[in-house]
Amino acid sequence: MQKGTLYLLPTLLGPSSADEVLPQAVIKKMHNLKLFAVENVRTARRYLIKSGIPTPVDELEFLSVTKHSTDDELTEIIMRLIQGEDIGLLSESGIPCVADPGSSLVSKAHEFQVKVVPFTGPSSIMLGLMASGFSGQNFSFHGYLPIADKERDNKLKFLEKLVYKEHQTQIFIETPYRNLKMFKAMLKICSPDTKIALGIELTTPDEQMLVYTAGEWKNQQVPPIHKRNVIFLMYK
Repeated sequence: MQKGTLYLLPTLLGPSSADEVLPQAVIKKMHNLKLFAVENVRTARRYLIKSGIPTPVDELEFLSVTKHSTDDELTEIIMRLIQGEDIGLLSESGIPCVADPGSSLVSKAHEFQVKVVPFTGPSSIMLGLMASGFSGQNFSFHGYLPIADKERDNKLKFLEKLVYKEHQTQIFIETPYRNLKMFKAMLKICSPDTKIALGIELTTPDEQMLVYTAGEWKNQQVPPIHKRNVIFLMYK
């Protein structure tokens, strides 16, 4: 029996049209699948309906993949692939497996020599890097920084040192309701000459890419980033 394929399918970053943001190959493949591995079933169903999937959503099957998924649970999903079924892995936002628990399923697929096919799509990390003007030759993505003030501030100081020592762009994200707290911490910690870029609601009608030094930011009106999707970048 021929094994199925695990397709890594990107989702939207915000309230945009799938036709405006996603390659047609992604939409076509997604619309041909009936089995999906997802982090949140409700948002996945909503996304597939919005994308115009022709199969009634109640006829689709969803398998849960979260940061809490056990090895046995992941193996059960892989067994579906080994039995010949194709599965589409959807992230909650953007591309799968980057700051996303889907990477655990992909790792398990490779253990069982299941074919994995990634599709291109919107990534706030790459889009923010592209639009910032910062170094795309040497960069590092850190996911979420520590929540506690002292640990977060120490991490920001460390990342700023890397900017100047390694000439490396530093990229990270924050839970939307903590965006303002993070931004204010960056202005407090960073040298006035360190550049700070904010990619706000990228790929949506309200997207903004704002780039100023920490010193210049202090003379700017605080952007509306509370509870919005933001990518943070630092460079020199």
